[in-house]
Amino acid sequence: MNPTTPADTLAPPAPVGFMQAFWFWLKLGFISFGGPAGQIAIMHTELVERRRWISEKRFLHALNYCMVLPGPEAQQLATYIGWLMHRSWGGLVAGGLFVLPSLFILVALSWVYVAFGSLPLVAGIFFGLKPAVTALVLHAAHRIGTRALKNGWLWGIAAAAFVAIFALNLPFPLIVLMAALVGHFGGRWAPQVFVVGGGHGAASQGYGPALIDDHTPTPAHALFSRRRLFAVLACGLGLWLLAIAVLVACNGVQGAFTQMGWFFTKAALLTFGGAYAVLPYVYQGAVEQHHWLTATQMIDGLALGETTPGPLIMVVAFVGFVGGWVQAVLGPDALFWSGAVAATVVTFFTFLPSFVFVLAGGPLIESTHGNLKFTAPLTAITAAVVGVILNLALFFAYHVLWSQGFAGPFDGVSALMVVGAAVALFRFKLGVMPLLAVCAVIGLLVKWLPSQIV
Repeated sequence: MNPTTPADTLAPPAPVGFMQAFWFWLKLGFISFGGPAGQIAIMHTELVERRRWISEKRFLHALNYCMVLPGPEAQQLATYIGWLMHRSWGGLVAGGLFVLPSLFILVALSWVYVAFGSLPLVAGIFFGLKPAVTALVLHAAHRIGTRALKNGWLWGIAAAAFVAIFALNLPFPLIVLMAALVGHFGGRWAPQVFVVGGGHGAASQGYGPALIDDHTPTPAHALFSRRRLFAVLACGLGLWLLAIAVLVACNGVQGAFTQMGWFFTKAALLTFGGAYAVLPYVYQGAVEQHHWLTATQMIDGLALGETTPGPLIMVVAFVGFVGGWVQAVLGPDALFWSGAVAATVVTFFTFLPSFVFVLAGGPLIESTHGNLKFTAPLTAITAAVVGVILNLALFFAYHVLWSQGFAGPFDGVSALMVVGAAVALFRFKLGVMPLLAVCAVIGLLVKWLPSQIV
């Protein structure tokens, strides 16, 4: 849209065919950097302002629904809009293409990491990325905290969650459940404590008429019906059972693939608050319980996830790849395929619930266009997530600054890089990709360049 053109003189955009939308969703899958905030901003710019496929009000209505679901909200938003425009296949294509480019890229990068990670060049890059990741997690805690902790009670929930996971080592699912119960009952007894602000800003006027406008009637396929609801739920559950059955038949109940499928199904249902919130749970299961990878590898995986397009929760593909490689599930002569299949398995089980939530719940949301009723439990969960993410930042800092434990030497260079990265994020608002690039170059200068001179 030309900014000098009055919005009320613009004609409605031409209808969008399925293949036209397909190519857009494919492009989005390769440019969706910047985490959920950046990805949602890209979609708003492209879909609301530039292409006018959906109005601001309908865009935000869909986003508000996705925000209360477990799972990556940006991917779910793409699924929702694709479904609204082109039925179920449109939703599957939009959500799938949001993930697939990231999966292929992460499989390739994960292979480079496990096969060549000991080389000075690769080691130098990761030496620089680890302090950046520590600062990014701390920044995430601050960013979510400033938005979520609006009063002393919510600060108290965050503090209690931090103590629960840091001092008492309680599992993340239990912390989420306890926070949800506090929000449920607290919302009845003291509703003013759990009031959620607008968060996304008021709907802007002036982009011109949209294909799916504020008062566009709900498409026939998006109307709520119990029959369709049960059909979607049955299809989702059937796909899950079929996938689990295949893994059990091929790999056994205790096999690595089967255990990954079951574990990441649970993780997918607990990702309230974004990827940073579920990482402690993934760490507890993947590192401490199943030993699919080490704590250092977990940090490296998050660094790779930050440098690739797609949802940050795609770090689970790295976890799966390393776990499949280490376990040599398909044999010692097929390590790459062990990792690639494992990465695909965990991606499938992580994102399947997201598609089911959107395709099953979308018609109900479209039929009401009202305020969601479960904001109080979500508000409490989000407050608890702040405390959990702060614990994650301390966990990363410990492994970066004392890589050999407290008995080992303190890494002063990494400490300076953590401080510098934090200043760049908090003070100068540096983007994620420039920060990672700068830190990777510093890591090369510190670790790799001296080895070349010698």
